[in-house]
Amino acid sequence: MASTRGQTVSQAEKGRAFRALHERPGAFIIPNPWDAGAARLLAHLGFEALATTSMGSAFAAGVCDNKLGREMSLASCAAIAAATHLPVSADLENGFGDEPEVAAETIRLAAAAGLVGGSIEDSTGRPENPIYEKTLAVERIRAASAAARALPFTFTLTARCENFLHGRPNLRDTIERLQEYQQAGANVLYAPGLATRDDIAAVVKSVDRPVNVLMGLQGIKLSLADLSAMGVKRVSVGSALYRTALGAFLRAAREMRERGTFNFAAEATLSQEISAVLRSD
Repeated sequence: MASTRGQTVSQAEKGRAFRALHERPGAFIIPNPWDAGAARLLAHLGFEALATTSMGSAFAAGVCDNKLGREMSLASCAAIAAATHLPVSADLENGFGDEPEVAAETIRLAAAAGLVGGSIEDSTGRPENPIYEKTLAVERIRAASAAARALPFTFTLTARCENFLHGRPNLRDTIERLQEYQQAGANVLYAPGLATRDDIAAVVKSVDRPVNVLMGLQGIKLSLADLSAMGVKRVSVGSALYRTALGAFLRAAREMRERGTFNFAAEATLSQEISAVLRSD
């Protein structure tokens, strides 16, 4: 159970609310906090759901993406899920293992951590062979879907095709994989790295499940209204919020180190503003 301002929201209620966001007209933004504090600030701003970022959480812990491991990743996700009354979906990487049953167990552990959604990707984590063979990739989604359906509440499973993030910009293969993941039981489909309006539109038209699109990448100039008009249902930003915050941090640190000045403080958020938000929620 999570509460805010005296409001208590059960995991079942969060699960239903999250699924309903995908069923209403238009697209919604699901921003990606990297810790509980960021989650509370995003909830205060009025977002309706949150998604974790494996890269943001890993960087915040001082390690590279995909290096936290399942236990630490789920602990971070649990802290975010407990921080607000909002439904939270997790970036569960490749399920933290190759075998379908490992992906299924990760879904069960994510549910136990308070999450009401999660994504399983088809990236192996191995540079020499970055994408799972299609048959195995589909079996992994099928196992994860079965685990999600067996839960006593609505859990929204997102299946991710990672081709475009791993030097394989093959739209045909991406669409075929997403179609097979749909048949395997995924509730939402996601191909991060799509960079053109035509590619996004082609993916949306090729499936009959809600499609998540990643924004916050350099060079992509599409608004929420643009994406909604194309039929996109959900828009996330991955690690972009964390990288934006880290960019400000590094600029400030370089100013101090290289110039010995402190002009960066003029753009810093007042501590009183953050404290007021944390006290009120």
